[in-house]
Amino acid sequence: MNELGRRLLRSAGPGRRLLAIDAVLGVVSVALLIVQATLLANVISRAFLDGESVADLSGELIALAALAVARGLIASMFETAGRWGAVAVMSGLRRQLATKLLRERPGGLAGEQRGELATASVQGVDALEAYFAGYLPQLVISCIGPLAILIWSAPRDLIATAVLAVTVPLIPIFMVLVGRAAKRRADERWRTLTVLSGHFLDVVTGLKTLRANARADAQIETIERSGERYRDETIRTLRVGFLSALVLELLAMIGVALVAAVIGVQLAAGDLGLAAGLTVLILAPEVYMPLRRLGAQYHASTDGLAAAERIFEILDAPAAVSVAESPRPCPDPARSTLIADDVAFSYPGSREPALSGFTLAIEPGETVALVGPSGAGKTTLTHLLMRLADPAMGRVACGGIDLADVDPREWRRRISWIPQRPTIFPASVADNVRFAAPDASEADVLEALRRADALAFAEELPEGIETTIGDGSRELSMGQRQRIALARAFLRPGALVILDEPAANLDEGSERAVAAATADLLEGRSALLVAHRPEFVRLADRRVELRAPRRPDPSPVSTSGQPVIA
Repeated sequence: MNELGRRLLRSAGPGRRLLAIDAVLGVVSVALLIVQATLLANVISRAFLDGESVADLSGELIALAALAVARGLIASMFETAGRWGAVAVMSGLRRQLATKLLRERPGGLAGEQRGELATASVQGVDALEAYFAGYLPQLVISCIGPLAILIWSAPRDLIATAVLAVTVPLIPIFMVLVGRAAKRRADERWRTLTVLSGHFLDVVTGLKTLRANARADAQIETIERSGERYRDETIRTLRVGFLSALVLELLAMIGVALVAAVIGVQLAAGDLGLAAGLTVLILAPEVYMPLRRLGAQYHASTDGLAAAERIFEILDAPAAVSVAESPRPCPDPARSTLIADDVAFSYPGSREPALSGFTLAIEPGETVALVGPSGAGKTTLTHLLMRLADPAMGRVACGGIDLADVDPREWRRRISWIPQRPTIFPASVADNVRFAAPDASEADVLEALRRADALAFAEELPEGIETTIGDGSRELSMGQRQRIALARAFLRPGALVILDEPAANLDEGSERAVAAATADLLEGRSALLVAHRPEFVRLADRRVELRAPRRPDPSPVSTSGQPVIA
């Protein structure tokens, strides 16, 4: 087993017990097989050589029937335990991925491909079911089964056992040779799938833009080419799998034929008893069977192994947010000054810094408007303040406490964030608002909607605030989405409010409504308001401009037109 396999085994913590049970059931199945083969050989020998009747052999026949039933039950339990174990392992891997992406890299995914992440998290983890439910248990049986049968057969027919011992190792050798080719093909197939998935996700996301620019047909052709390439890679992978099956079947057939010839010669010469010869002959195919099944399971799990490499790359990626082993008490931005001190940040793979040498202080209860051209680093700054990412240089502190020494989850609980494009989940209006406070009562939700100027349009929906909105349901305008996001902030108001372009994509009427609700939300709170529209900039106590080369305007201007110190 290579390092990837060992790591997959270590990651099987949640389902390791079930996989161990699965392996034990496999060993029991091998033992029952040996007993059944031996008993069957004795029954045939006594019936033909001693002329015993069915009545004389009734006990042995009942035992054979019982063994057959027991093996069937064991096989069923073997498959069930393997499936449940695989499900537990897959759930654990998805939990690790979610923890990594949500807690350690929430602001560090700018260089990642969303389609590839989605493919690895969904189809990639699903593909590992064949590895944990089939390959690993079969690997245990393949290590124990042939050896146990050889040990059992040796006292009965040493020559036939020697033939088995010589031919059996040929199967693993060819499995390794063919397996390398299968791995290469599976890796290429997985890369093709991730490209296809990522491109398809981008196309679905930009459907309206593609139609508006008459580029739909070009994208259809691109997807067709990607799909055809994926089909070709799948065919090549299957071709290798079929070749492997042919080689293994041929080796097993030749091995059994040699054993049968050796046993036949010894029986004819009178050098071997019929019961012993039949026992070895019945067990001979079962020596090769676990290895043949192992080869088939390996080819079934190659997609999962290819995906596992990408999954572990994600899990091994450095954290975008550090978590102190002994976090300090979380400061309160309502009582202490929040400072971004000479901070710099670069996204992975980018040669240019997204933010460089920027300093900003937000006093308790103060609202600062941050303005600047697109790409100047305004959104990056909001991520640093929320600890969705850590600065490469400088520090973000509150009340003199470096936020790197604070539990990021505790800090974020003190923040209300309203992004430029709020996420609306496929749920009711009420549940979308409760996203900020799951235990909020209906009265609290209604009050939050009222203060966000969202209650009127929510009550006009077919089922009021219980109407399902989001993907696949009733769509909302950008203004309505922003008011839902404001309602969330009203439901769980943080001491620090961060708004990132709340007026983007809004018409004049929606802008006025959102601005009025925002003014109510900001009252008495510290706030950073990323905005260009005058309606929102006027809400700030002072204005700071962020412009190339990623430095604040040395003479920021307040809303009154007088220079202030940033």
